[in-house]
Amino acid sequence: MARKSNTYFQFKQFRVDQGQCAMKVTMDACLFGALVNVEESRRILDIGTGTGLLSLMAAQRSLAHIDAIELDDNAARQARLNVAQSPWSDQITVIQSAIQRFSGTPDGYDTIICNPPFFENSLKAPDKQRNMARHTCNLGFDELAEAINHHLTHSGKAWVLLPVLSTSSFLKAIESYSELKSDQIISIRSKPERQDHRHVLTITKNRVGVPGDRTPANILIHTETGGYSDRVKELLSGYYLNLLI
Repeated sequence: MARKSNTYFQFKQFRVDQGQCAMKVTMDACLFGALVNVEESRRILDIGTGTGLLSLMAAQRSLAHIDAIELDDNAARQARLNVAQSPWSDQITVIQSAIQRFSGTPDGYDTIICNPPFFENSLKAPDKQRNMARHTCNLGFDELAEAINHHLTHSGKAWVLLPVLSTSSFLKAIESYSELKSDQIISIRSKPERQDHRHVLTITKNRVGVPGDRTPANILIHTETGGYSDRVKELLSGYYLNLLI
């Protein structure tokens, strides 16, 4: 699927060029994009779109208009190229902006997706662009929670992909907004013998009296024999060219 030293990733219905982006296409991001429930969405906000991967995955399964926000100028150009060469160029708008300065739409978004990823306390990479993509120096959890609270409709849902060690910090930030509730946590593990390494969190708004499902659901990427699990094959069958391994 990846070719020419990983400069692009070919999916069934679209291609993601990624040579100008610090953060490349990953299995975790693809699983996240496939998990997000977008089929009934009308307006989607993709915070920190990077290559545009999540927006493209969402467009494949919905008729929603998608605003894809990206701070880094190189990544924004790459995302615009990927959108322009996709079947959904009239459905996705790539906007170069910090989410803190993004005014959005008066009607809000019924679906928000965000794959930072955040590594709050890890050593920073020497490359400045990769640093910005991997750390909270440009978008902290408090600011992300504020953006979700501001842009999410009252009946909407936000989906966030985080390293497991960052989950508690993000949930603490969410608690600052009385309308926001943690709805569900889905854990991702690469192999049976390993620990969970990613969490997919869903955040809802104004669901008074509805306790969220805080019991983690589990997604295992590889089975004991090394092949993809049935759940991964189910999620990615509409996207990946080859799921035999």
